[in-house]
Amino acid sequence: MERIFFTKNDLSNLEYSLNREVLRANISNAYSCTTLPFCNTRKYHGLLIVPQNKIDNQNHVLLSSLDETINQNNESFRLGIHRYNNGVYSPKGHKYLESYELGLLPTHTYRIGSIVLIKQMFFQEKQDRLLIKYTLQEALEEIELELQPFLAFRQIHRLSKANDVADTSYKQAQQGTAFKMYENYTPLYIQFSKKTKYEHQPYWYYNFEYIKEKERGYEYQEDLLVPGKFSVTLRKGESLFVSCGVEEANPFLLSQDFAKETRWRFPIKSTEDILQRAARMFFARKGTKVNIAAGFPWFGRWGRDTFISLPGLCIALDDWRMFRLTIDTMLEDFKDGFFPNIGEGQQSAYNSVDAPLWFFWCLQQYAYINDARKEVWQLYSSVMRNILENFSEGTSNVRMDSNYLLWQGEEGKSLTWMDAVIDGVPVTQRKGYAVEINALWYNAVMFYRELAKLHCEDGEVAKWEEFTESFPANFKETFWSKEIGYLADYVDGAYKDFSVRCNIIFAAGLEYSPISPKIRQLIVEKVKQELLTPRGLRTLSPTHPDYHETYFGNQAERDRAYHNGTVWPWLIGVFSEAFLRVYGKEAISYIEQIYNEFGNILCDYCVGSIAEVYDGNPPYKAGGSISQAWSVAEVCRMKYMIDKCKQTQES
Repeated sequence: MERIFFTKNDLSNLEYSLNREVLRANISNAYSCTTLPFCNTRKYHGLLIVPQNKIDNQNHVLLSSLDETINQNNESFRLGIHRYNNGVYSPKGHKYLESYELGLLPTHTYRIGSIVLIKQMFFQEKQDRLLIKYTLQEALEEIELELQPFLAFRQIHRLSKANDVADTSYKQAQQGTAFKMYENYTPLYIQFSKKTKYEHQPYWYYNFEYIKEKERGYEYQEDLLVPGKFSVTLRKGESLFVSCGVEEANPFLLSQDFAKETRWRFPIKSTEDILQRAARMFFARKGTKVNIAAGFPWFGRWGRDTFISLPGLCIALDDWRMFRLTIDTMLEDFKDGFFPNIGEGQQSAYNSVDAPLWFFWCLQQYAYINDARKEVWQLYSSVMRNILENFSEGTSNVRMDSNYLLWQGEEGKSLTWMDAVIDGVPVTQRKGYAVEINALWYNAVMFYRELAKLHCEDGEVAKWEEFTESFPANFKETFWSKEIGYLADYVDGAYKDFSVRCNIIFAAGLEYSPISPKIRQLIVEKVKQELLTPRGLRTLSPTHPDYHETYFGNQAERDRAYHNGTVWPWLIGVFSEAFLRVYGKEAISYIEQIYNEFGNILCDYCVGSIAEVYDGNPPYKAGGSISQAWSVAEVCRMKYMIDKCKQTQES
């Protein structure tokens, strides 16, 4: 894909445009998110969504929207759009939208007769501030531009309701105003590069309807405060710069700030450019700490997701400086062989068996790509050793048995990545020997031995000698069925679950595999036949009675489908790796075709990114988080593998 462009027909068709969302985020994890025509359809939508450190350190919606009205010759043209109770849209400004392009800068073009207004906006990279540039490109005479801010001042997971407690007053700022509806919030500063007139007329607007929340079975109606309106005149060719931020800006420098911020951005010329732009938004930096947001607009840091995403995101950015900062930040919460699955500090939840194993994999990718085995051993061998010792000696919910396989399980919880729970009951608990856990376990031990051997740590090498000799045969005996022709998903005592699930691909795709080349090939072909889609891998075969073809409905309905047929793009990374390992250079063109399919969907759902999940059946409708870190990361790593194979072939 070389260009992301939407026409007037696209934008005026609300059934189409409301299902395409735009996202801008900065290094502090503050963001702006809405739909193409600026009609909010989620409680997570808003123009200025920023962390509130004095409240809960979570993201809060300060500015929900900023509605424009063009006045000329006693006529008014309202460019905003909102959905109210009972599906009423007012105003209907989308009808004036001429085009939208995600180029060097995201650009909306409005046309009203002879008037052409260009709107460009982005989030400032190192400040929690949204910058907007309005340019009156065409007009027979000057216009008056009115701007109405809609304020929420609430946490992203909640909704605002009209009340008598909110502070509806304002304070003067340089060429603008400041609003602060509740105590402990940062003020919202709205400032202009040109002197404007402000009329203070606070008024609550009621019953905004968020259709995506309604679909998801959540509360979906909100009230927002409009404190007043700004107005300014513009002549043909003139630009107005607007700053919406949590600190007072210098309005006389807004045009320079906008130009400076524009200079480090790059135009979009390829799929790789689009994915690079998406990858950048997942990193959240605070001082020396760097975390990865698992997905926008509602996920925070997840341990498993961090380790899976980090290599691909660094590949996309062609920048590995953030790698060690992210790893070292995660290590601050490392405890007794485990990383937190979610949360930080005292809020950490250590309920992920595979996160420590993905830590090995993450370091392995870094070491191989950057020829950094020595660095990895020097920095992280003690952590790796700690994990292996804790797992081999056994903890409350994971242990290495006498056959060297890892057993895991805990009542009421699912400790693998298939972790959906409904009413305290795991949807796919998979207690016992889980196939991908043991594939990751073998890969971790073997990578550790590789580094130990390289650094002449003979004692560490010898410690795992018997494991190395015994594990592959024990793995095969436990999971493989010659009659059935593929691996079990998990084994619990005498029970072997041979549901065709995506987890078996890890045994074939990891660097160190416990299975023979022939079994690898059989696994790859089974996954290709029943699980592969243009959006990633299904989590369960369509032939299974528990298969869910769509990911839709309330929380329970979505959780039942989440790992029972729903497609996950991040799994395409390990599938591509397995396919290339099995078929070598003959596989390049096939994997490249799959990669190109992802380029074709970057105009869907979140414009310029890849969703968390997709339906299991065509047309593979997107769902879940609109922009998911490991989805983007593994597609980027997929491209890296293709290019690497091509280079090897040429040499």
